This record gives sequence, C-alpha cells and structure tokens, in this order.
Amino acid sequence: MEKLVIQGRTRLHGEVTISGAKNAAVALIPATLLINGVCTLENLPNISDVQIQCEILKELGATIEWLNPNTARIDTSTVDNYKAPLDKTSKFRASYYLIGALLSRFHNVEVGLPGGCNLGARPIDQHIKGFEALGANVEVATGKVTASAENLIGAPIYMDTVSVGATINIILASVFAKGTTTIDNAAKEPHIVDVANFLNSIGADIRGAGTDIIKINGVEKLKSGSTYSVVPDQIEAGTFMLAAMATGGDIVLKNCISEHLDCLTAKIIEMGGKVDESGDEIRVYCNKRPTKANIKTAPYPGFPTDLQSQMGVVLALADGTSVISENIWESRFQYTYELIKMGAKITSQGKTAFFEGVEKLSGAPVYATDLRAGAALIIAGIAAEGTTELYNLQHIDRGYENIEEKFRKLGANIIRVRE
Repeated sequence: MEKLVIQGRTRLHGEVTISGAKNAAVALIPATLLINGVCTLENLPNISDVQIQCEILKELGATIEWLNPNTARIDTSTVDNYKAPLDKTSKFRASYYLIGALLSRFHNVEVGLPGGCNLGARPIDQHIKGFEALGANVEVATGKVTASAENLIGAPIYMDTVSVGATINIILASVFAKGTTTIDNAAKEPHIVDVANFLNSIGADIRGAGTDIIKINGVEKLKSGSTYSVVPDQIEAGTFMLAAMATGGDIVLKNCISEHLDCLTAKIIEMGGKVDESGDEIRVYCNKRPTKANIKTAPYPGFPTDLQSQMGVVLALADGTSVISENIWESRFQYTYELIKMGAKITSQGKTAFFEGVEKLSGAPVYATDLRAGAALIIAGIAAEGTTELYNLQHIDRGYENIEEKFRKLGANIIRVRE
C-alpha cells in the first residue's frame, strides 16, 4: 500500500505547469477509433485513466507508440474488434466513450459498465437514449452494454438532463450517421469543445460545441495523419488556485486558459484572494485568512462539481460560516468526514454542507474517497499543522500527473511512501 506523508504548515510559492485535461484526453483517445488510421495526440496527461484507455485500444488491435511521456502516436487502422475487455472498462468512468466510438465505426459494440469514483447514482440512460435515437438497439445486462445498428441515422435528440458524457458520446456515435443529428440541452464544458475541435480538424462537421445546441452533419470518413494538442486541464488549474488560497500562498500557473476558470476566479476574489491573468498564465495569491462564501455547483459555466471538495478545504479554514450546495452528484461530501478528523467543523445534510471556519487544521491519517477528494486532502495536509498521512492514492493517480512532485516544487513537504 502507498501513502502520501505530508508535513504542514506550508505557504505554497512558485510556478506550476498545468497538464493536459484528463476529461478531454479520455474522450479523445476513443475518438481516434473513428479515423481508421494514424494520428498523434500531444499534451496527454500521464495518468492512470489515460494509460488504461490506451491499453484497451491495444487489446482492440490498435498500435500506440509513445514519442515522449505526453505524446502518443495512435494507429487504429488495425483495430478489428468491437468487444472491449470488461476487466479494464470497469476501472474508470470514461470507458463509456468506447460505446459511441465503436458503434460509429463497426455498428456493433460490447463494453463493460463503467466504473470510476463512487459519487452516488451515475446512470447512462441519456447515452442510451441518444444511441437509440440514432437507430441502435441497446441492451444492458450481465454487467455490460451491447449495442448494434444496421445503419445510424441522424436525429434530433433532447437531453433530459445536462450530461457531459452523454453529449460527447452522442457526438462520437453520430459523426458517420446519415443526415444531421441535433443535440438539444447539450453540455458546454471545454473538453466537449476540445473533442469537437479535434474531430473537425480531421474532417468531421460539428457545429455549436460550447453552446446548448450542437449539430453534427454526418460525413463518410475522417482523414489520417493529423497532430492535435489536448486542451489544458481547468480542474487541475483550479486545484492549484485553491491550494494557494488554503495555504496563504502565491502561485503562478502556466499553460492554462483563464476563461475556463471565470467562475472560480470570481469566488476567489470574493473571498479576499488576488488573481492576475496574463496570456496563458494565472497568478493567485492570498496574504490573509479567506472570508466565507456560498457555493452552488452547476454545469459549465457554473461552479464545477470537480472543484467542490478543494473549495471545501478553503471554506473549512475561512472566516465565518459558508454553505456549499452540491447540485450534480449526491455523494460528493464524503471528504468532509476526513476533514473533520483534521479539526474542521462541517455539517452535511443531503446535498448541502455547512462549513464553520476554523483557524487551523491538524494533521491526521485520512483516506481519499474519490479523485477530487484526494486532491482536496493533499491541500488540507499542506495547510494543516503536523503530519498528515493520505491513503487510497489510486484515486488521485487517475486524474493528476506527478501531483506530489508539482506540490514539492511549490515548497510542500510531501513524499510518497510504500508500506
């Protein structure tokens, strides 16, 4: 078993380079199946979700050559299998993108039900609704999703709820569908725009990504040989911005897109922090105790649910009583029980949590309950007095590249230990 041992109390200071977006990369890799040829993806984050996604493509018959730790040359021309290995697809949530990609290419697909963080009910009914609207027969049984279609025909699809995964999956499934597919009430997240930009760069016809209505005009094929760079990770950037707030630090983030973080920036300023933006750099600094704030998570461009737990650490240390309303996932407050071990005063009721700010946290043994909770507990350990031991690192490794090394460069006393 591995753990992170963190010695607090540290004010973070320095520069950090943001990696490629995890949520974009895990969709772009399956999207290469539509090329039936070669492409090169740059700025891929070196994380376990990306590694598993690549292993799945290899088992389907693809050839992947790593040109450096963040650049992969992927050849899907040799893929001849539409049945994804069930043992691997169950390890992470984004494996469901294989359904849309393989259905689009082969008109047949068999993929295990997705895994990932335990954040409560995470149905894929909107994905299935979209596939069926395009003409596929879909069955969910014995732990897997099976779908087939003689032909995929473009259709109008209204999303009952805003779903990032379903929006991307329907885009993948409809690239070759005959006619026009319209997704109404589509999600608007930056990684949806990134997937659409990638597909358009190789010959797809997708319009409106980043708005709530997306139109996909079916094409016959996509071109081979392109190179594409993954968009910077807004959630990793937000994690370090909030780390600066929690520790009273001064951090410059490189390789990020400030517009993707407008909602977070507004809250940081509201709590007394300072944010300077210059090109692809953001400086965040705070030389006083943050003030209270109320947070409501919402689909983009609202406050991201994936930054809720990191914000919770800041509010646990803020002056006054704050409220977080979680409107996306029902079990996102599991991390608060770990913060309480460190001295936080938090009361959660359903999808609402109340944070009565304390002046300091104290180190303790804690457990990452999901990916973003793990990042939050690292921040808490750096801000706390004494020693924090953080377990369940497999969650963190799914979405953050070299996270302890990046924090060490900012001055944190953090090491990974194998027991």
